[in-house]
Amino acid sequence: MYIYILRCCDDTLYTGIALDIRKRLRQHTGKIGGGARYTRSHGVSKVEAIWETEDRSAARKMEYAIKKLKRTQKEELIHSPDLLTKKFITSLSDYQFKTLEIIQINDI
Repeated sequence: MYIYILRCCDDTLYTGIALDIRKRLRQHTGKIGGGARYTRSHGVSKVEAIWETEDRSAARKMEYAIKKLKRTQKEELIHSPDLLTKKFITSLSDYQFKTLEIIQINDI
């Protein structure tokens, strides 16, 4: 499972999870059907962060925890994604998360 943060065209941040990250990003950018209503109406300008975990439960917990963070904390997390379980979401420290290289919107 993948957990990701997208920056929308209006500079808002969208957090989600996906089993197939490339397919989900194509949905969010309107290349194929099925994207979230929020990203359809706000547009997606950039993928800011992606993490991977083998545990679906951990992915959902992480998504929920990120959505609860203040915007300033999310921005800090974007710039230092490895701070996820070290600083922001210590309750998830028992789970394994791997920070992945950012996928460029033009590459999906």
